[in-house]
Amino acid sequence: MKRIQDLQTEIHDNAIKQGWWEENREFGTLIALCHSELSEALEEVRKGRLINESYYSENNKLEGVPSELADVVIRILDICEYYKIDLEEIILEKIEYNKTRPYKHGKQF
Repeated sequence: MKRIQDLQTEIHDNAIKQGWWEENREFGTLIALCHSELSEALEEVRKGRLINESYYSENNKLEGVPSELADVVIRILDICEYYKIDLEEIILEKIEYNKTRPYKHGKQF
């Protein structure tokens, strides 16, 4: 099984190979691209697709909420590799931190 760090490297290397890093993009643009993938996931549901449904479009592109969520993760891993963020390490640290937080983080809603 691949580690998250391995996926980061593989995804970023492929993004470079595919030309996505020929120009530097500001951080806000990269975050907006993550937002757009989430919006595409929402649009799939609005079109009446099931949340766990994957399908291929007429041009043989993988579509559906699962595919769009995968795109979000791929973009995040690509960003993390570019900025040298060890996402696996920080996820594990954050999981442990979250275990120490109060119920609903002390919020009433």
